[in-house]
Amino acid sequence: MPSVATDAIVLHAQTYLESSRILRLITREHGVQSVLARGARRPKSRFGAALDLFTEGTAQLELRPGRDLQTLTAFEARRVRPGLAADLGRFTAAAALSEVWQRLVTEEHAPVAYELAARALEGLATADGSEIVAITVGSLWALVAELGLTPSLESCASCHEPVPADETLAFSHAAGGVLCGRCARHAPGARRLPPSARARLASWLGGAVTPVEHEAEGRAHQRLLREFLGQHLVDARTLRAWAAWEQASAV
Repeated sequence: MPSVATDAIVLHAQTYLESSRILRLITREHGVQSVLARGARRPKSRFGAALDLFTEGTAQLELRPGRDLQTLTAFEARRVRPGLAADLGRFTAAAALSEVWQRLVTEEHAPVAYELAARALEGLATADGSEIVAITVGSLWALVAELGLTPSLESCASCHEPVPADETLAFSHAAGGVLCGRCARHAPGARRLPPSARARLASWLGGAVTPVEHEAEGRAHQRLLREFLGQHLVDARTLRAWAAWEQASAV
């Protein structure tokens, strides 16, 4: 049975039987893995508090090809990030990130996705207000770019003609980006994207953490990304953690 050591972050945890836990980990080399931590709930468990949500460390895994549930034999925690649980906005943002990572991250894109996840959680642990939106949305747009789903921002996503940089344009999730005036007439439900929002989106796709200017803009970017993910996710289930984050952000 092959045993591997890999950097990992706990994304989700649930009780299994009386003494164990099933976890979802994002790992540096193997993407998102479901693992069984036997005995993790026992008072003298060898895992201790290492398996708290969003803890980052080194996981020792027994990997069997073709299995949906792998075995976690050890976890050495390096970062626990208590700041995420200290603020509702931070925690719900981290949960929204976790939900999307679990749907999107594959082994093929694991190294970049892991770095984006670690960087986002580290930033969120001390973030406030509009910083939370910028870190969360920016991280996920960078992941979208890594997955090859980058929306078209400089040319029409339908006819591929160049579009002006200083105009408000329609943004079509189905088409995959902005539309020129002619093509926008055939997409009546498209969002309107002003030049400043388009520039910010381009910076996030490039990996920058560019802040939003005010709460209303942050909520608009939350909505835009949620709708884009809904269009392109293979898994059509509702993003419940994302909905909770948007609700918390609106308070």
